[in-house]
Amino acid sequence: MNWYLAVLKNYAGFSGRARRKEYWMYTLFNFIAAAVLVALGAVIDSQIPYFIYIVAVLVPTLAVFVRRLHDTGRSGWWLLLGFVPFGGIVLLVFACLEGTGEVNEYGANPKLAPQAV
Repeated sequence: MNWYLAVLKNYAGFSGRARRKEYWMYTLFNFIAAAVLVALGAVIDSQIPYFIYIVAVLVPTLAVFVRRLHDTGRSGWWLLLGFVPFGGIVLLVFACLEGTGEVNEYGANPKLAPQAV
């Protein structure tokens, strides 16, 4: 849960790097929250809470993915590959790759930096 909250606190932070653990833990909790809201929407016969949540977390989700791309040494512009057929598969592979072990143009290795979480 701390990883999820850390991403939300860094709401629009597109600079820096995000570890795989940070990205995937955020994605897990985001999925769980969305599933709960969909179930709640089915009970109250309205998906409005779900859509409000999706709009609210759109910017942090993009930001953490851009930071994840930075960790692998790629620019955030690679995110546009998601608009190309099968580009999402390439982005999934990038999200699964280990980050560069040394300092890159986006900052120091987040694995070596002390965690505030």
